[in-house]
Amino acid sequence: MRYLLIALLFVSFASIAQDEPAGVRFFEGTFRQAMAKAKKENKGILFDAYTTWCGPCKVLKSKVFPNPELGAYINEHFVSIGVDMEAGEGPALANMYPLEGYPTVFFLDASGKVKKKVLGLPQGGAKELLAIAKSIK
Repeated sequence: MRYLLIALLFVSFASIAQDEPAGVRFFEGTFRQAMAKAKKENKGILFDAYTTWCGPCKVLKSKVFPNPELGAYINEHFVSIGVDMEAGEGPALANMYPLEGYPTVFFLDASGKVKKKVLGLPQGGAKELLAIAKSIK
């Protein structure tokens, strides 16, 4: 009986590990906490500025960010955070990072300085966003 329980626990932990998304992993916390994490890990920041009503924002989230190749690169080089710009800390961040439309993806250094801004849904999808991410110095 004991061995059966151990085996079941092992199988359930293995399945949980496989359920981790292959794409971009987003930090759960505040923008300030994401900046601190980026500084500590010597990474940049990918800041996805979205709204809940924005159709292209939903496509970015469901079709682009889940891409495994994009995720592998972004997760290694950036701390990613998504912020609803109409809720929580979003309006204050909109004052710091002026927006022309949604979605807007900012590539920032660890101190919050904008390195690159991508307005709208990249027409080349994950491949285009990956190329942009790789061009950030």
